[in-house]
Amino acid sequence: MKLAVEEKLIVALDTSSLDEALQLVEQLGGRVITFKVGKELFVNCGIQIIQELHKLGKKVFLDLKFHDIPNTVAGAGVAAVRHGVFMFNVHAAGGQEMMVETVKRTNREAELLNRTRPLIIGVTVLTSFNDKQLQEELGLNRSVQEQVALLAQLAKKSGLDGVVSSPQEVKLIKQLCGSDFLTVVPGVRPLWARKNDQKRVMTPEEAVRAGADFLVVGRPITQAERPVLAAEKILKEIKEGMGC
Repeated sequence: MKLAVEEKLIVALDTSSLDEALQLVEQLGGRVITFKVGKELFVNCGIQIIQELHKLGKKVFLDLKFHDIPNTVAGAGVAAVRHGVFMFNVHAAGGQEMMVETVKRTNREAELLNRTRPLIIGVTVLTSFNDKQLQEELGLNRSVQEQVALLAQLAKKSGLDGVVSSPQEVKLIKQLCGSDFLTVVPGVRPLWARKNDQKRVMTPEEAVRAGADFLVVGRPITQAERPVLAAEKILKEIKEGMGC
């Protein structure tokens, strides 16, 4: 997927307030096209936040990380199609049957409505995890990279458009799944920003050079004293990473 600089940046609206979220969107104006709606904002505002973002001409990445039995997740995917989101995600750990059913039913719904199906992205391993946590807390006898590789290949086999991973696994995913398999990358932190609870991070320029298609950035922009300036700095780094 060939993307312009501005299309590669997704700003995470990780807030509980509809007004605060919309103020940020209006502040960032024409500089940001796509915004991520996560659990906190969605639980507080529901479908209204998606509707308001669409009114402002913005694309929505619905980041609810669906993980349930196949019928339930597929039904959620159908609802996402009806609400016209640009992208939504599911936990790849939900398994092949869940992912295949979701792709099948969302394809059918998009055809019925005569619209483009949202991109469906599989979550591999959260960027707050490291090897020690994966093994000691979840009991997996694999490294983060091994688990990401396993789930990325399963997601591709199931018909998903790409995966969420940290920037550190992007090159491996592209090698295993092909350059057209999308990588959506949180854990992006400019040198001037705090890492917060992210453990597997890269700068925006490094992530783009590694092959990341979409960069999800929240607090370095939304909690900055001057969010517009922070977004502009990150877009400049993305542009440099693309060699523009």
